[in-house]
Amino acid sequence: MGIEKVLIVDDEPLIRRFLAEALQRKGLTVEVAENGRMGLSLFKEKRFELVITDMKMEKALSGIDLLREIKEHNAATLVIVMTAYGTIENAVEAMRLGAFNYLLKPFTLDAIETLIDKASDHSRLVTENTYLRHIATSEIPRKIIAESAAMKKILKEALVIAQSKASIMLQGESGTGKEVIAHLIHTHSQREGGPYIRVNCAAIPETLLESEFFGHEKGSFTGAHAKRVGRFELAHKGTLFLDEVTEIPLVLQPKLLRAVQEQEFERIGGVKPVNVDVRLISSSNRNLKEAIETKVLREDLYYRLNVVPICLPPLRDRGEDIIPMAEYFLERHLLLNHKGKRHFSKRAREKLLAYRWPGNVRELSNVIERAVVLDCASHIDAEHLFLDN
Repeated sequence: MGIEKVLIVDDEPLIRRFLAEALQRKGLTVEVAENGRMGLSLFKEKRFELVITDMKMEKALSGIDLLREIKEHNAATLVIVMTAYGTIENAVEAMRLGAFNYLLKPFTLDAIETLIDKASDHSRLVTENTYLRHIATSEIPRKIIAESAAMKKILKEALVIAQSKASIMLQGESGTGKEVIAHLIHTHSQREGGPYIRVNCAAIPETLLESEFFGHEKGSFTGAHAKRVGRFELAHKGTLFLDEVTEIPLVLQPKLLRAVQEQEFERIGGVKPVNVDVRLISSSNRNLKEAIETKVLREDLYYRLNVVPICLPPLRDRGEDIIPMAEYFLERHLLLNHKGKRHFSKRAREKLLAYRWPGNVRELSNVIERAVVLDCASHIDAEHLFLDN
């Protein structure tokens, strides 16, 4: 979301009218106030993404004071201050206090529109980044269970690989924990303080995938009403995890190859290269050699993404992890469903160990969650575990 609602605060009626008409023509919702007190009252009463205020107003509460009050009430609100050429030092002070930008009076319509576009792009970027970071981490388990020798070896290797800049390819059946390992690598890398952005390549429609990856410029295609920042740009100085990378359309793979190899790309409709610093982690549940042979995956892209391969074993091949994982998921789902302590009976443990787990760790979590939701007893018995035989 960019800028939608704007508050204009100025004691000159002509300025208020001129600005309001200009912004309304851009499709924005505008409200006006004739002094700082009225502006502050409106701001506290309603939600505005942007406030444009004059610095010097005759009545109480100057533009600087209004800026301070706004930032104290909601630091995320963007503020543009208006000032005359002779008082440019006021604009410098306002920027120091957190103003987004300033307008020098007298100003042109072009100057206003340019600033509004910049403010809208900034607001949209902050919103998208916050949202993407949230979804990137909200479903990742905080604990990794590794009692088996195979998983202990993988975790040890992952922590070493994390310190490098190499691209990593995670392979394994669906539900084996590729996302968890990708996040582990990021949090133990030198990019830990940067963004961690996930893209489920199989979940995004083919027609939208290029825009999701690289963004687009305003007006570049029907429906592109504003500039959009893509996932590569959002992951700058951090890690980009491409989940199910073999689902990317073949026609888009050359542009992806260039972005990975050169660390630059153009947005859709753009002509200026965008340079990024992104560490790539990819995953797939396919046989990658077969994907190349069947022309699903370009061979040159494969070699670029598969610098360091990590293959995760299925849950059936790491039996030592099944019960510790089941106990972890039991504790987690009991907490999420506000239920008291439970434990597994001997028969339930035996049933868990005997099952082949075609859905791997994800299936184990779902089975335990179902048992917690449906069962009210003090323990989880074999009959409470609904398995696909």
